[in-house]
Amino acid sequence: MGKVLFGPAGNSESFYTQGFKTTLQTPKWLESQGKGLFEGGLDLFEYSFGQGYRMNFDMAQKIGQEFAKSGIEISIHAPYFINFANPDPTMFDKSLGYVRTGINFMKAFGAKRFTFHAGSCGKETRENALRLLTERFKQFMPEVETELDDGMFVNPETMGKQMQIGTWKEIIDLCTISEKLMPTFDFGHINALTQGSLKTKEDFQRIFDYSFEKLGEYRTKNAHIHFSKIQYGDKGEIRHLTFDDNTFGPNFEPLCECLLDNDMSCHIVCESNGTMAEDSVFMKKTYLDMKKGR
Repeated sequence: MGKVLFGPAGNSESFYTQGFKTTLQTPKWLESQGKGLFEGGLDLFEYSFGQGYRMNFDMAQKIGQEFAKSGIEISIHAPYFINFANPDPTMFDKSLGYVRTGINFMKAFGAKRFTFHAGSCGKETRENALRLLTERFKQFMPEVETELDDGMFVNPETMGKQMQIGTWKEIIDLCTISEKLMPTFDFGHINALTQGSLKTKEDFQRIFDYSFEKLGEYRTKNAHIHFSKIQYGDKGEIRHLTFDDNTFGPNFEPLCECLLDNDMSCHIVCESNGTMAEDSVFMKKTYLDMKKGR
């Protein structure tokens, strides 16, 4: 059976209320999460550079060493400024620069996955924006491939707003450009964009089936996943919620069934609003209980 990893995107509010202050302390704290429910704590952590690369490589290396000691995988999230659909050549160069810097941080952390938002339409039609974005991926990925070590991937993410490039089909199709592109399936985003379409096991399976067809077993079974409940409106995503929400979804249990049915080895990062570790514990316990019952 595959091994699914679970963990938070950033530190939960409880991390700080318990007196912890720095991500150097996070690995030991994650080891203690889920105590009494399962062994070993949480397995995964995503460090976000959403507002920019506000860290030096020496600190990234120190943080990576602490995670390695605890046997916890670390991934990183790129700055939100990336937009490969922007027609301005200068902005394209900046976006590519953010990816290259991210790869260097991956190496410093000892990470293997770099999640990023591919782009948004801006003033362009969706068709034109997607065409330009796709052309640019074909242009820069051969060079980016040479900068990635074995086992390292760059992970374009499914998005939750109508003006963003990143439906699940768009992201899977984009990943056909290079073997080093692996999707980040943000199921909260997908659910928000499609007005609550993810309700049953079959709803999730349809996405995986398309990925199996287009990308094959390895990149589908080992896909990067973001999971949280997200409030949405007519134009898609509004804000991230916690697992206490009973209105918007999606619920984790149908996805969990798919993970087991397909013998997946995904990395599942929780992006709940302030309760990322606690909701990761819920997901890991649910997964282990379902697995034990089969």
